[in-house]
Amino acid sequence: MALRARQLLWLLVCCLLCSGSLGTVAADQDGPPQKTWTTAAELTAEEKRALDFRTDTPRDASVPYLPAESFPFQPPYTAEEMALRAMEFPHSPFWDCILIDMAFSVTNSGFMDQRVTLIPILYFPENGFGEHLYAAQPGQEIYRWLSQSVSPPERYGNQTLWIGYRTDQTFRTKIDMFAYSPSLRRIRRQPQPRREDRLPNSAATFDNLIGRDAWEFSWRILGTDVLHQTVRFPKTRQTAVLTDEKGQYVEVDAKDLSLMGKEYPLYTTDGGVKCYVLEAIPKSEWLRDYYAHKLIYWVDQYAFFPLRMEEYDQQGQLSFVNTRIATLANPAFQEHGYAVQFDLWWDVSIDFLSASTHGFIPQKWTEEDKKIFFSSGFMRREWFLAPPKGLMSLNSPDEFYLRPPLEEGKFPDSRSINLSPDVRTLIEAQEREGRLVFEEGKGGG
Repeated sequence: MALRARQLLWLLVCCLLCSGSLGTVAADQDGPPQKTWTTAAELTAEEKRALDFRTDTPRDASVPYLPAESFPFQPPYTAEEMALRAMEFPHSPFWDCILIDMAFSVTNSGFMDQRVTLIPILYFPENGFGEHLYAAQPGQEIYRWLSQSVSPPERYGNQTLWIGYRTDQTFRTKIDMFAYSPSLRRIRRQPQPRREDRLPNSAATFDNLIGRDAWEFSWRILGTDVLHQTVRFPKTRQTAVLTDEKGQYVEVDAKDLSLMGKEYPLYTTDGGVKCYVLEAIPKSEWLRDYYAHKLIYWVDQYAFFPLRMEEYDQQGQLSFVNTRIATLANPAFQEHGYAVQFDLWWDVSIDFLSASTHGFIPQKWTEEDKKIFFSSGFMRREWFLAPPKGLMSLNSPDEFYLRPPLEEGKFPDSRSINLSPDVRTLIEAQEREGRLVFEEGKGGG
């Protein structure tokens, strides 16, 4: 009997190891059973020494809506300073590169859309994000993205030039867009999107994609937390296709992925990432009638990279979740070189999921490159700035990532999660089956 008991115990341990590692289906969607979060009031004296809980601090003489302290700031950090650091990490990097974006979406009925896009990126601030914040003038160009569709075939050659601007209350235009279609062979200026508009075939809004300006919100520190899982792979797909610095595709095991990449220096002993948890409320003088009542960010305590972002609707209910896995894509920039490797967006209200897998090819654009490649006229040439490889890596919705963990029970005074019974049922089925479920007992197809 003792031998039999030991065998059963060993089998249970093996099952837990297989199901609980990052990149696989966790036994509990809310993470480890122990309490990982701490409210601001519960922080120790030592933890509080790294934080400045003030919401009214000295202002910069030239940019009064920014702190007087220079970026990247020094501890103790205010919530505002951490939010400005987190602003450095939108969906696409704030440094010169070619971004390879493999994107997928799945509707609540199981319909799946896949696409691959090459995005050459030109970032204008030569001295980094601090220049973006304090030196760039309202209306000044900050970046240009040339989005070049590779697949599916019906999108091949479609291109969009995105021009992003430094904004404030005197200049509110965040982007200009110019689109080119091979079938029409014409370039058309696109109307200004509303910030709450969803991207085509995506759960993400334009604000989710291009990022938010931290000075448009009031920030406070809710506390700390340790995250162990964000983007979760289903049991039907335990590998990921990544892109190396030469643009070559490589396949890796999901169990070898970690939340901030292998180089991250501050993992806990069990592989978790310590985070500060921040709450953001839109400022009425900046964002009148903004579509989200509030935001909650989980930012790591080293680079201030947002690993999880939540949106709450005007009734105060959870409406949208964005979870991420990061990588040190540009080591020359040290902690400023992190970027989004896996991105998962979930529109909770309609149970709509979108995801991206990113590859990065750092570039040094010459002055001639900048003039030629990042102009609207270049799109007519239909030249790709990297090999136009198509890679459709999902065979069915069964292989899509799981819905994000709800992290229920954390910060209950600030987070209200009231899902419909139907969505609750699908989440329970997902956790039981280890893959997406769209009707009780049925996956995608």
